Amino acid sequence: MALRTIRWCAGLCLALGLVSSRADAQIVEAVGERALGMGGAFVAVANDSSATWWNPGALAAGPFIDVSIVRTMDEQRDALPARRERVSGFALTTPPFGFSFYRLRLAGVPAASAVSGQAGRLEGQPTLPLRAWSASQVGATLVQTIAPGTHVGATVKYIRGTFRSGSDAADLGPSTLLDRAGDLGGGSTEGQFDVDLGALATAGPVRLGALVRNVRGARFADGAFELPRQARVGVAIAAEQSGGIPLTLSLDADVRAYRTEAGERRVIALGAEQWLAGKRLALRGGARFNREGERGRALTGGGSVSLRTGTFLDAHIVRGGSPDERGWGVAARVSF
Repeated sequence: MALRTIRWCAGLCLALGLVSSRADAQIVEAVGERALGMGGAFVAVANDSSATWWNPGALAAGPFIDVSIVRTMDEQRDALPARRERVSGFALTTPPFGFSFYRLRLAGVPAASAVSGQAGRLEGQPTLPLRAWSASQVGATLVQTIAPGTHVGATVKYIRGTFRSGSDAADLGPSTLLDRAGDLGGGSTEGQFDVDLGALATAGPVRLGALVRNVRGARFADGAFELPRQARVGVAIAAEQSGGIPLTLSLDADVRAYRTEAGERRVIALGAEQWLAGKRLALRGGARFNREGERGRALTGGGSVSLRTGTFLDAHIVRGGSPDERGWGVAARVSF
């Protein structure tokens, strides 16, 4: 039954993933300190409040209550195209329900070649377009167990977003242009509903997961910005080593490519998580490889410290591989 469910979910991911996206997008690897410390290989691992983002179906395998407050930033700025994404938020889960609120901000500058013939001139100098998108997202998650070890879930979300655009001198450099994009004023604001779907199947230490984000593909500003369908599958092995030390190894893969300000993105991610000292300390590492566009790569690391029973401070950092992809984040989390 579990394998049939995962095959069905993988087929759903593939079918939805074949629909093309036309606009720039927010990346999947935006929320969750544990997830980002593991390189983004988290669809089959998610068992905390970040399941509201990474896999609603995995919420069933989470603790009785999990609460987190998060702040993350990810950016590509050393060369054009350039992107900067910042997320802050709050999530509360108590299976089978979850609530989440995220504040999303994305600034981008396309490559000059991508806008050839479209950019204007500023006081006789060539210019590049600047784009900025900000949104408040409120989500409600519900999970249902359909067989022992097999769970499906959905996050229904309302997104109120503002899209802004402008232009500035092309010779200012990617970092300055991203700063200017983030400071753009005006823009049009509108609200859209969308939904994320997820599934999780477990058999002993093996976990199989599937995720489809943004099923409707909500569009803003007459299609100038879109949250396209993003489909991902994952597998994880969660094993207790001798002495009862929990170790998790995971692998995720995007089913299809989607477009961002930094180019096409289709990621394969690897991750590991090791808990130590009676689950009071965790170490994480991972890597992700973009198989489309510039085919960049990044190395990630992170950890958790238990400040007291059930209270954690989580953090992650992204470095290495591609010099133009970096990020960091922190979160305070309570889990029982």
